[in-house]
Amino acid sequence: MAEIIQRDGTWAFDGSTVRITPGLHRSVPLFRQTYGEVAVPLEAIAGVVFEPERKRGRLRMRLREGADPLLQATGGRLPDPADPYRLLVDLDRVGVAEYVAEEIRQALLLDQIPKEPTKAYLLPGPPVPVSVRSSDGTVSFDGTQVRIDWSDTSDRVKRATGPRIVTIGDLVEVEWLPNSGYEDGFMRFVTRETVFSKLPPEKDPYALDLWGSARRDLLTALVATAVTARLPHPSTRTAVEEGEPPTRHPRHLTPRPRRAPAVPPPADHHDVLLRRLRELGELHRDGVLTDEEFAMTKAAVLRGF
Repeated sequence: MAEIIQRDGTWAFDGSTVRITPGLHRSVPLFRQTYGEVAVPLEAIAGVVFEPERKRGRLRMRLREGADPLLQATGGRLPDPADPYRLLVDLDRVGVAEYVAEEIRQALLLDQIPKEPTKAYLLPGPPVPVSVRSSDGTVSFDGTQVRIDWSDTSDRVKRATGPRIVTIGDLVEVEWLPNSGYEDGFMRFVTRETVFSKLPPEKDPYALDLWGSARRDLLTALVATAVTARLPHPSTRTAVEEGEPPTRHPRHLTPRPRRAPAVPPPADHHDVLLRRLRELGELHRDGVLTDEEFAMTKAAVLRGF
C-alpha cells in the first residue's frame, strides 16, 4: 500500500486502484467535498506526475480519454482547486509523494495499461438521485429524467415555460461551462430536437444560466456528470448527435428512432398551457423574444405538455 495523507486529501494505492479522498479542511473546495471519494481503477490511468514547487508540490493524475464521465462532462474546465485528480503536497512530504507516483507508474508498466482512449466509462460518476440549487434554478436527476425548476430570478421567458422535464432518451449531451466569478457559465441539456438551434443560456428553457455564487454553481457539474455517465459513450455517437451537420452520405448515420404519437395533455393542464402560450405571445409582441426564440420556446412549452 502506497499512501500519502495531506490537508488537501489522501491518495491510497493498493496495486489496482487509487482511492482519492478529499480533505476536510475548510480550504478544500465545496465541489470536491461534495463529490466525495473517487476510486480510480488502474486501467483508467494514463499517467501520474509530481510537480515540485518552491513552497509545496502537486501530485497530478492524468486519465485516459473517455474513461471518466466527470472529465467528459466538464471538458477539463474545472477550476484547478476543484480538480479531484490533483493533490497539494507539503515540502516535508515530497519524498512520500514521489514514492506514490513511482508506485503507480510501475504498476502501469507491469500491467501494460494502454494510453489510447477508452470505449466505455471506467468510473461511475456520482450516485443518483442528485439535486443542485443554482443561481438560475434547481436541477435534479433521478437516473431517468432531468427536471429544472426555475427560480424567481430566472428570465421570465423560462418562468413562462414552467418546469422543464427531459428524459434521458431524448438527450444527446450536456454542455457545461463554470461560472468563474468574472464571466457567467451555463449548463445546457442538448436534445435531439435542439441540437442545431440554441438560444442564449439566459433564455434557453433547456439551459441553466450560472451567474451567482461560483462556489455553489460549480455543484451543477455533479448533475452534468451523473447525466453524462448514463448517456452513450462518446466513442459511439454519430455526427448528428455530436451537433455536426449531416455528411453527404446520411445513410451511414444511425437512424433516429421514431417518436410515439403525442398524447394530448390532461384537461386540468389545458388552462396552464393556454396561459403560458399567451405569456410567450406577449413577450414576442413586446420584442423580448425574436421570431426564432419565440418559435423554439413555444415548441418547448408544447413538448412539456
